[in-house]
Amino acid sequence: MTADLLTPVDGRVGRLRLNRPKAIHALTRDMCTAMIAALLPWREDPGVEAVMLDHAEGRGFCAGGDVVMLAKSGAGDGSEARAFFFEEYRLNHLLFTYAKPTVAFMDGITMGGGVGISQPCRFRVATENTRFAMPETAIGLFPDVGGGWYLPRLPGRTGQFLALTGARLDGSECLHLGLATHYIPSLALDDLKARIAAEPNRLEALLDESSAPPREPRIAANRERIDRLFASDDFEAVLAALEADGSDWARTELATLRGKSPQACKVSLRLLYDGGLMTSFADEMRQEYAVASRVVQRHDFVEGVRALLVDKDNTPRWEPPAPEAVTDHMLDTIFAPMPDGEEWTPL
Repeated sequence: MTADLLTPVDGRVGRLRLNRPKAIHALTRDMCTAMIAALLPWREDPGVEAVMLDHAEGRGFCAGGDVVMLAKSGAGDGSEARAFFFEEYRLNHLLFTYAKPTVAFMDGITMGGGVGISQPCRFRVATENTRFAMPETAIGLFPDVGGGWYLPRLPGRTGQFLALTGARLDGSECLHLGLATHYIPSLALDDLKARIAAEPNRLEALLDESSAPPREPRIAANRERIDRLFASDDFEAVLAALEADGSDWARTELATLRGKSPQACKVSLRLLYDGGLMTSFADEMRQEYAVASRVVQRHDFVEGVRALLVDKDNTPRWEPPAPEAVTDHMLDTIFAPMPDGEEWTPL
């Protein structure tokens, strides 16, 4: 076990409480292992009727994974990064297939790895503090942890928009898009969790009773633009559509995309296209593991983490620097299945 995760059983509910506040509860491999170690016996324990995921203290639910460690590993032989992804994706799949009711409280920052442990849950609670994003293209990565499954299943082209731009959503927008199942004021959460622990058989009813009407979601006003301008699965075509539109909104989004890794953007679009056609979440995890294992050792990820998180000069030098130089052959290499005996497998 690890002090970065608390796993008490509260009444008839197992609790996974992220407890790494100085890192906004970013996931480590040990935290993933500890969650798996709690979830497996709870699955068979008649005294545990439901599982709650939240954070113990501090701001934010979960800011992602330990990307600085991943970049250091990627600059070497990549083995530590692959081990992390392997374990994290097993946790994601375990939650996705969990038979007992699960509820995640996305109160605060919910990004990257935080998305990966909240989206598989049957119930997902957003609050006025929720800040949801998959910002990986800014560091040369892609929306993994199941992003290739969840994002293409959002309304219209919002998933592709979120994957490419890394746009942040608030709680009302999460509810609007179906990323959250309930919107509940943060001040009501402690009482709600206590009631769930006492009456887990009424979990959905208790969530419904605690819900409040959110404000009008901002993204709703931009849905037509998103669906029209992000309609293509070809990155150059998206850039051309934004350039041709010429509106202030399009210019802003174009400038955002110009700063992202072209390789990461093309990987993301292909991942969402493939993921939208998949019928098995295990197949999605298998593909994401192969892609992550390769991307983490490529120039753009190591460079993106350096520029944004280590040196913080915010001037990444992408390679290749232009979208048209990211060839189909390059993408085919990244998306190729792992060699025999090295593939990702579920628990």
